Amino acid sequence: MINITVRTEINVAADEAFAYTADHANNAAWQRGIQSTTWTSAPPIRVGSTYNQTADFKSTVTAYEVTALDPGHSITTESRRGATFPVTVTRTVVPLGEARCRVTVDLAGRPRGLRWLLQPLVANMVRKSIEADYRRLKRLLETTDEPAEP
Repeated sequence: MINITVRTEINVAADEAFAYTADHANNAAWQRGIQSTTWTSAPPIRVGSTYNQTADFKSTVTAYEVTALDPGHSITTESRRGATFPVTVTRTVVPLGEARCRVTVDLAGRPRGLRWLLQPLVANMVRKSIEADYRRLKRLLETTDEPAEP
């Protein structure tokens, strides 16, 4: 099992950071390797909401489901079908002041196939990728008045 936690502090209001990161349709704007994300359930976002995400890697489409939601604070999603690396991802936003917050991502996953044998290497690659993604998120949210649409 791979468990990774990455935190970043962002100079933006917590409610804005949460709204942006909880709407997974924004993933392609700040997560490298994501081509698109499309909600497959009607709004609003809630436990049971579903979406498909297409990754650059062989144009892989993975289905996800929201499995926990604390509005304005945290959202947990789990991969369902199509995952080459099944994961549970929790994004949490904590206010640190009026216009500052801490965004944390906790990822738990289990590589399939031969990747299972290479867990330490896979974990290191995934951690570096997530850290870069959250640096992009920080730049995006801090440099625009309104986050860009993917």
